[in-house]
Amino acid sequence: MEMLVLGVVVLFIIVATVKFKMHPIFSLTIAAVASGFLLGLAPVNIMSTMAEGFGNTLSGIGLVIAFGTVIGIYLEKTGSTQVLANSILKVIGLKRSPLAINLAGFVISIPVYCDSGYIILSSLNKAISKKTGIPALVFAIALATGLYSAHVFVPPTPGPLAAAAILEADLGMVLIFGLLVAIPVSISGYFWARFIGKSLQEEERAEDMDHREEVLSTVKPYQAFLPLLVPIVLIAMKSIVDYPTHPLGEGWLFQMFNFLGSPVIALLIGVFFAFALGRKVPQEEKKGWVPEAFMQAGSIVLITGAGGAFGAILRTMDIASIIDLESSTGVGGLLIAFLIAAVLKTAQGSSTVAIITTSAIIAPLLETFGLISITDKALAVLAIGAGAMTVSHINDSYFWVVSQFSHMKVKTALKGHTLGTLIQGMVGLAMILLLYALL
Repeated sequence: MEMLVLGVVVLFIIVATVKFKMHPIFSLTIAAVASGFLLGLAPVNIMSTMAEGFGNTLSGIGLVIAFGTVIGIYLEKTGSTQVLANSILKVIGLKRSPLAINLAGFVISIPVYCDSGYIILSSLNKAISKKTGIPALVFAIALATGLYSAHVFVPPTPGPLAAAAILEADLGMVLIFGLLVAIPVSISGYFWARFIGKSLQEEERAEDMDHREEVLSTVKPYQAFLPLLVPIVLIAMKSIVDYPTHPLGEGWLFQMFNFLGSPVIALLIGVFFAFALGRKVPQEEKKGWVPEAFMQAGSIVLITGAGGAFGAILRTMDIASIIDLESSTGVGGLLIAFLIAAVLKTAQGSSTVAIITTSAIIAPLLETFGLISITDKALAVLAIGAGAMTVSHINDSYFWVVSQFSHMKVKTALKGHTLGTLIQGMVGLAMILLLYALL
């Protein structure tokens, strides 16, 4: 009965999102309430369980999502994203410019949503293509796959943040392992772009969509990198000093990094570095930037909270005793997490919704899977992320951003972008299983 309930509510989330275009906040909340009633919980218990799940999920990451979004808006509005891209291009060189575009996308997608990042940077594709003679679609796929890698693996992107909160994983470990997984995944997208991009054809259009206005920036490269790198280093250092062996001791250094590396403080420090990027922008022009960031963050925060509420209801089920999961420990558990996320992603399109829903389903099973250590939980978060990038196709808004801004026909985008995300998902899973075997 309980497995039937789980199947019905997951199917409801997919149908409501895809067919009826219901916002995930509503579909997840309705699914949570319906699950509670179908499982025989009293109404008062349903509401208290949901409230507890909502609050617990957001207590650690609500401000982190908000601050990360502010950093992304400032990087975008001040033209710092293009400064970052041009800096990476200068270091790697024009001969390897598709790799530069791929890595630029990877870096920029840590605080900026991949859809926005693609729109901002796609204007570079044709310019560099003309300079190098390399087909524009090589750059398009290299950029799309680079952006997509950080989007599902590296906090403070909302998906991994939400999964870490729901699975109670250490954010610093998710960040460290996320980078170890995401970089090879991004580079696999680059190799795919070099392989397939030359055989693809752009769609002929009378109207060129690449006339978008570019933001002229006076930001220096090191200034553009600081809002990204400082929080990442601080969060990583907190995980290092918190490690059971205490490699840096338990003195003042431990206390300092333990405080500065807490995600809220680290991202707040990043926000002040982001504010410095806009110091030459007139106050009148930038006064709406922070409210715009909070509007963007609000939706993600509410979706994440609704996912936490849904997860809390699912925790009242003893899924492990209903189905035989004894043989699905360790590697099997990571594979199940990957497959559930992949099915949800493919069915309804949103990586973030796939990550949050899968995390809610998997959270009660972690102990059964034997995924209880600090590293195991981080790898479980990443396995869900790998599934949630497999695959991006016609029900994913990112698919349309990539195809439309790159002048690709649907068939071309399916061949280039969609197959690329399938390869990336498989590479991500392979990297996660390798890390699990080594650790």
